[in-house]
Amino acid sequence: MAYGTRTENYGNRREGQRRRGVPLSDLDPALTEMSRKVIGASIEVHKALGPGYPREIYANALANELEAEEISFKRDQPFDVQFEDIVAGQVVSDFYVGDRFLVMVRAHDGQVSGGERSELRAQLRAADLELGLIINFGERRLKDGLVRVLNPDKIEALKGESRDEGEDDEYEDDED
Repeated sequence: MAYGTRTENYGNRREGQRRRGVPLSDLDPALTEMSRKVIGASIEVHKALGPGYPREIYANALANELEAEEISFKRDQPFDVQFEDIVAGQVVSDFYVGDRFLVMVRAHDGQVSGGERSELRAQLRAADLELGLIINFGERRLKDGLVRVLNPDKIEALKGESRDEGEDDEYEDDED
C-alpha cells in the first residue's frame, strides 16, 4: 500500500474499537510529503539494523539517515507546556522535523501503546503542531510499528472550526 493512504491499524486496536480517522487530504501536502521522506529514512534504518537494539541506536541511525537525505531536523527539542498564564514545564520531542512535525522513536517488542500515543499528542499540543509519527523499530516489520498521531485541536483550528467540550480526541491514522 502506498504511503499516505488511509490504512487500517495493524492490530493496534482492540476488537470492535473504532476511532475517527482524519484523511491525509485534510493535511498540508508538503507536510505529508515530508512525513513520507522520514518514513522512507526509517525503513532504510530498519532494513540495515533490524529489531533488537536499544532506542538510542535507532535514534542515532535515523539522525544519520535524515542528514544523508538532507531532511532538516532538531533532536531533543523542548517545548513549553502552557497552563493558563504560566509555563508549567517542558516536554522534549525526540525529533522536530522541518519545523513542521514531531517523531517519537521507540524500540520495544510489541504494539505502540495508548500511553505512547497520548504522550506524543501532548507534545503536539505543546508544540502547536498537527502531526507526529511514532516509529517503533522493535517490530519485526517496521510497518507494524508506524503510527501517525494527529493533534485534532490544531487541525480544527487550521480549518477554522472549534471542538465541542468533551468531544473525543482520538484522531489517529496509522502510516503504512
